[in-house]
Amino acid sequence: MAAYALTEPNAGSDVAGIKTQAILHGDKYIMNGHKRYITNGSVSSFITVFALTDPSKGARSLTAFVVPTNSPGVEIVSDLKKMGQRASVQTEFKFHDVEIPIDHRIGGDGQGFLLAMKTFERTRTGVAALSIGNAREAYETSKSWAKNRIQFGKPITVNQGVSFMIADMATEIEAARLLTWNAAWAYDTGQKTANTLSAMAKLLASDMAMKVTTDAVQIMAGEGYSTEFLVEKMMRDAKLCQIYEGTNQIQRLVIGKGVIK
Repeated sequence: MAAYALTEPNAGSDVAGIKTQAILHGDKYIMNGHKRYITNGSVSSFITVFALTDPSKGARSLTAFVVPTNSPGVEIVSDLKKMGQRASVQTEFKFHDVEIPIDHRIGGDGQGFLLAMKTFERTRTGVAALSIGNAREAYETSKSWAKNRIQFGKPITVNQGVSFMIADMATEIEAARLLTWNAAWAYDTGQKTANTLSAMAKLLASDMAMKVTTDAVQIMAGEGYSTEFLVEKMMRDAKLCQIYEGTNQIQRLVIGKGVIK
């Protein structure tokens, strides 16, 4: 298992605000710093850590390193207690004079910012796909339940108030799925639009998933709010997809820069 350590207590969407340092001393780097919200952190064997090799140059010296989790000086502070997605751990790390051989550097010195941005082109599309799968399950669960829920002698799906919600859910899921496929195709084929499309897919799909899962709870009313049918869990899980890999507000900035040239 591997982890990807970019985020810090004071550097989330602002990657240029990273303060963790890895200073070259002879044939090794010495790393000191603090990372937070690192997915798979405490269960990983290796971490890709982004750090500054020359703090005077700021983000221009950002560099990526492979750091074994059991290296002396790597401190696992704690795992975050989360609202949702509890099957995945998010970990806080501190690095105290961790020695890193030069051959553990990924790419060249100062290439970390580019590597991080290129990684987002792929991972944001993955978050979109996760969002769609979550939304589809909430949609199917609530639709099946509604077709069998009898009120006033009829299934509640005969009411436009419910059937229109289901119609919107199906339409929004399909639209997000097609955009996500397009973003994945753009990345796989090296299109110049890959970065913009991945941000679009992540934005649309995660917002859609939050809406669809919330509507699923609403359709199922008290049973949706209970833990019996798991749609409440899907709603809690959906929220994180609007936050990680860059908040959806940041996605709008990325998209704006991509389309206004």
